[in-house]
Amino acid sequence: MALQSPTATRALVVPPEAKTGRRRPAPRGSRLLVWVFLAPTLIGLGLFSFVPIIGSFVLAFFRWDIISAPEFVGVGNFVDLAANPTVRVSFLNTVGFVVVAVTLQLAVALLLAILVQSRMPEWLRTFFRSALFFPLVLSAASVSLVMSYLFNQEFGLVNEFLGLFGVGNIGWLTTGFGAKIVVLLVYVWQNFGFTFLLFIGGLAAIPREVYEASSLDGAYGWSQFRNVTLPLVSPTMLVASVMAIISALQIFDQPYVLTRGGPGDDTRTAVMVIYESAFQQLDFGLAAAIGIVLTLLIMLVTAAQFRLSKRFVFYG
Repeated sequence: MALQSPTATRALVVPPEAKTGRRRPAPRGSRLLVWVFLAPTLIGLGLFSFVPIIGSFVLAFFRWDIISAPEFVGVGNFVDLAANPTVRVSFLNTVGFVVVAVTLQLAVALLLAILVQSRMPEWLRTFFRSALFFPLVLSAASVSLVMSYLFNQEFGLVNEFLGLFGVGNIGWLTTGFGAKIVVLLVYVWQNFGFTFLLFIGGLAAIPREVYEASSLDGAYGWSQFRNVTLPLVSPTMLVASVMAIISALQIFDQPYVLTRGGPGDDTRTAVMVIYESAFQQLDFGLAAAIGIVLTLLIMLVTAAQFRLSKRFVFYG
């Protein structure tokens, strides 16, 4: 009978936890070390996320101007915001802006991603990826300030350029329609870069063999885009649309710097009303109530997107 080596004998020994299916508990020192590393993140989330959320929810049921003591009003703030015409107009402006801006942002980002992913030198593809993403790195306030000079009716470069073709001075920021167009263009130009990168990743994940097979079946151009590209990029479309809508519902910087919500209330958004209610009118309870309504709107729209995604998203 052949003798086994001590090493082989030790290899045949089965640990007790492997027999029972239970893992040996980690040493107390290791668990303590885990909590030490998690502590900064947990403390940060608690102080700057969870506590403000709870505080805003509680504040929505009080009337408080910082100077005097808080006064409990129940649902009075919600009744006031429902009867406030400025609040209603700001939410309508926000929803209308989201519909147009997100549609334009997704369309432009997908079109540019398809063009960049087409056959071109790798250095040129890298250049376009960096150039198209660059506006997102810039401060929204600084970009909006520069754009306010470019679209100025008297000395803006946009009107100077249009004047070469006989077009008179256009009041981009002094008319309702013009102000909406400028806010929309500035927002989409600065924010489509992230969506563009998402689509770049989604398109790169589509196997080249799928396009080759569809070409053999006679699918080219629009037919290939509609029957191959769109279904396979639909998961990326879902993620991009959810993030774009959440971001657009919170738009503040562009209309505040460009138009201050004007002319009139034509470009006033929900977040602008929150800011004005809190820091200009010192009605923090109303501001918190508007914030809760906006949060519920974001949650409702996001839930609806995921519900509808079961019909329109193809996961391969």
